[in-house]
Amino acid sequence: MAGWKLDAEGHARVTAAAAEAERGTNGEIVTILSDQSDSYRDVALHYAVAAMLLVGGLCGLLPAIPEWLVTLGHGGWIDAVAPGLLIFVTMLLQVVAFLLVRYGLEYRPLRMALTPKATKSRRVQRRALALFRASAEKRTAAREGILLYLSLAEHRAEIIADEAIHGAVPMERWGDAMAALIDKVRAGDAADGMADAVAQIGSILAEHLPKTDDDENELPDRLIQL
Repeated sequence: MAGWKLDAEGHARVTAAAAEAERGTNGEIVTILSDQSDSYRDVALHYAVAAMLLVGGLCGLLPAIPEWLVTLGHGGWIDAVAPGLLIFVTMLLQVVAFLLVRYGLEYRPLRMALTPKATKSRRVQRRALALFRASAEKRTAAREGILLYLSLAEHRAEIIADEAIHGAVPMERWGDAMAALIDKVRAGDAADGMADAVAQIGSILAEHLPKTDDDENELPDRLIQL
C-alpha cells in the first residue's frame, strides 16, 4: 500500500477473494475502498467558532488581557483605556483565534485526530449507504447483493446487505469479518484485511444462500477504489 492506495497486487488479492467467495453462494459481493469518507471541514469550522467564543469569554472574565495589549501598543504610556477600544481588541483577538484554528486544521492528520469518533462513524455509515444504493441495492434479480466498504483514514468499515441477505443473516454474524478487517487495516495491510473479510462473508452467505445451478454473476468482482 503506497500512501492510502492499494497496489495492483493488493487489488488482485481482493478481487480474487470475491470471485472465490461467490463460488459457494448466490450472493454477490461488492468491495469498495475509499481513502476517506468525508473532508470533515465542518468539524474544523466548529473548532474555530469554539476558539473564537472561548477567547471572547476569557477576555470578558479577564479584561486585563485586552487592557494589557492596548497599553503594550502604546508603550505602556496610557492611563485609561476606552471601553470601545477594549471591545475592538477583544473582537480582533477572536478573529485571530478563529483564523488560526480554522486554517491550522487544514492539516488533514490533525483534523482527523480531533474529529470525534462518533462523527467519523456516522459519516462512514452515510457514505457506505450511499455507495450501497448506487452499486448493490436491487441490482440483482433476487436482491442478493452485499457491500463491504472500507474507509482507510477513519479505520472503519461497513457491511450492508440487500433484502434477501438482510432477511436471512442476523447482523451479528458479520462481526468476525469486521474484526478481521479492521485489525489488519490497523496493522497496515488493507488488502489482506479485505480479502479475509470477503472470505468470511462468503462462508456465511454459503450457509444461508448456497449456490444454485442457475446462478449468474450479476455484479463485478473487482475491487473498486474511490
